[in-house]
Amino acid sequence: MGANKEKQQNKIKWWQLALIGVGCTIGTGFFLGSAIAIKRAGPMVLVLFILAAVATYIVYDALSSMSVSDPQKGSFRTYAKKAYGRWAGFSNGWAYWSSELLIMGSQLTALSIFAQYWFADIPLWILSSIFGVLGIGVIVLGVSGFEKIENIFGAMKIAAILMFIIIGILAISGFLKGGAPDRAFAFSSKGIFPGGFTGIWTAFIYVLYAFGGIEVMGIMSNELNDQKQAPKAGRVMLSVLTIIYVVSIGLAVWIVPSEKFNADESPFIMVINQFDLNIISHIFNGVLIIGGFSTMVASLYGITTILTTLAEDGDAPRLFVKTGPRDVPYYSVLLTTTGLIASIVVALLLPDKIYEYITTAASLMLLYIWVFILFTYHKISELSGWKQLKRWIGIGLLFTGIVGTLFDKIARIGFFISFGFILIITVVTFVMRKKWRSQTE
Repeated sequence: MGANKEKQQNKIKWWQLALIGVGCTIGTGFFLGSAIAIKRAGPMVLVLFILAAVATYIVYDALSSMSVSDPQKGSFRTYAKKAYGRWAGFSNGWAYWSSELLIMGSQLTALSIFAQYWFADIPLWILSSIFGVLGIGVIVLGVSGFEKIENIFGAMKIAAILMFIIIGILAISGFLKGGAPDRAFAFSSKGIFPGGFTGIWTAFIYVLYAFGGIEVMGIMSNELNDQKQAPKAGRVMLSVLTIIYVVSIGLAVWIVPSEKFNADESPFIMVINQFDLNIISHIFNGVLIIGGFSTMVASLYGITTILTTLAEDGDAPRLFVKTGPRDVPYYSVLLTTTGLIASIVVALLLPDKIYEYITTAASLMLLYIWVFILFTYHKISELSGWKQLKRWIGIGLLFTGIVGTLFDKIARIGFFISFGFILIITVVTFVMRKKWRSQTE
């Protein structure tokens, strides 16, 4: 009785889950990836952020609904297995591991780009190596209390965005040096749609990436003291996130012409530099690096944990279950390190477009999982007409983002990278299915 009461007290409230979700979702995808979306879509990027929020909520709502009716440690992996069989749980687990690996590569590259703001002469691959070694070091050494300060880093990221919003409002109100800037775009077809329909379409994938991480919030809904409030936490979280995203990006688009944005500099640093606020820009860049590094380390923890649970379920070699001092799964860390080294090698060979390649591939791997979540939701749940319609709207929006990558030569490379991962996972899954069948016969 006492143990149950203590366990219940350790559960979190819906608003705590919402805050955790905001902190975990805001990352380098927003702080840097949004620059690519702005450049391609111009002011229409604001509409894309709203559509992405709708798609993200539909996925979260489906995942949280399944979690409420059937709480499972493996979350979407377990539900996929329940709906379609072991092959689905196996492939979803490895697809998620692959997506997290690519996301880490994207974060590593973004961190290096932020660092080049201070160390412009140091090559991207060297900075990537430094951040990679530091990240692996945190995992291996098991720095005490690091998990506890993740929420502080999340608060720092939110504070940074709010600081930017305040600066942006002061700027367009004429309170900063140089007076109020002219609106950076014209209310014309060229001003609103600088890249045409294709530009808007190809930008959508980078906007969706800014919401990446919602599936983690779905997993954490199991920690709620009242799981029926999981959808409420998602609505509040995405409402807050969408508002600060749209307002901050809207200010950036108003102040700086869309064609000046690029993947070599955070759009927020670019805007701040317009007003000769050197100290603020350095502080902001420091927050981006600290917050981005914390997110990368959290991903490192997550990816090693995923590999360990796959091994525990018999969907990965058993050696990945083994741990050493401080309960560190060294074989899992070793495989993750190999993936980071591959990202660094790519950064060495393709320094100019590495961020866009890896970010596109990471986004697509994540969207494949989101689409599968929606198909799983239909398979194991009784859905009303409205829920069915909502599910198809979500699938349609996600496929729009996926297909859009084929119409841009840079994003297309990211598509083929993700396709290569999916092809390998499909072949391995097919081989494993034959093995599982032979074991049951």
